[in-house]
Amino acid sequence: MRGDRLAAAGHGTRAGSRARPEDDTARVTGRKEGGVAVSLFWRIFALNAVVLGSATALLLWAPVTVSVPVVLTEAIILVAGLVVMLIANAALLRIGLSPLERLTRLMTTVDLLRPGQRLPEHGRGETAELISTFNAMLDRLEHERASSSARALLAQEDERRRIAQELHDEVGQSMTAVLLGLKRAADDADEPLRGELHQAQEITRESLDEVRRLVRRLRPGVLEDLGLISALTSLTTEFATHTGLHVVRRFDPGLPALDQETELVLYRVAQEALTNAARHADAGRVEVGLSPGDGVVVLAVEDDGRGTGVAREGAGIRGMRERALLIGATLDVTSRPATGTHVRLTVPVPRKQP
Repeated sequence: MRGDRLAAAGHGTRAGSRARPEDDTARVTGRKEGGVAVSLFWRIFALNAVVLGSATALLLWAPVTVSVPVVLTEAIILVAGLVVMLIANAALLRIGLSPLERLTRLMTTVDLLRPGQRLPEHGRGETAELISTFNAMLDRLEHERASSSARALLAQEDERRRIAQELHDEVGQSMTAVLLGLKRAADDADEPLRGELHQAQEITRESLDEVRRLVRRLRPGVLEDLGLISALTSLTTEFATHTGLHVVRRFDPGLPALDQETELVLYRVAQEALTNAARHADAGRVEVGLSPGDGVVVLAVEDDGRGTGVAREGAGIRGMRERALLIGATLDVTSRPATGTHVRLTVPVPRKQP
């Protein structure tokens, strides 16, 4: 989708091109030496171990501080002290560097289509300042991503309306005129030409029906005229007729009032989820539900297809995430083998002021 391309070109993180966390950790906190990644922890620990080991060796072999020759008990005490200091050093380093490790993991997995991923800010110092700066950067990126996605999706809807209008006014009317011309020609023609003209009429009529179906998909007029439930009912009915899949509808009539933008997002997400079920799931049954919750409205689309084990983030799913982000909703997509794919969109509904 165009919104995906615009937003991904700006600040998005592509799931398919994401590097492995180990590689990114080595790149951020370590370095490559002879093809082996050496983390910051091991570099500091090795340096401290060399210093402490050298000090212990000096104590063992310097006649100023210990007996000559070295007494066994003195050597044991010094070596035990070295081990204790190394263990304490490792523990302190692990505690001190753990915020950087968490920051690195978040940097490798952050996705602006899943907002709200942040690290806790504890204490003061350079590490806390680094985490605070990174969180502030994510805030800016998410805001810019949301703004660019909103502009792209609104432009996309305008383009859909324009194309639907042109299809209806230009192509639809032209095909209607052709259909009427074929009818007049067939009425005046003799056999077998009349049969061929009737066949051409049927082909033209089917093409006109397909154009009208495209217009309805591009611009759901029933959504504007009759509301969300009627639009989803029409969508699922046409989907079942066109694909042959069994569709079960579970629409709660007691939905709260939703604004036009929210209804459009719910409709488009349901439309895309049904399209994915027909194209990729190899399903025989699809269930579409719409129900209110505690301050939310939940859209659920579930199929009984083969599932994939992991929901692939293709253009369709990422497009749904873009739309969910536009209205502050949460999209969850799960796909398990033999149980199908489940799409769940949770839309927050502002509470009425008393």
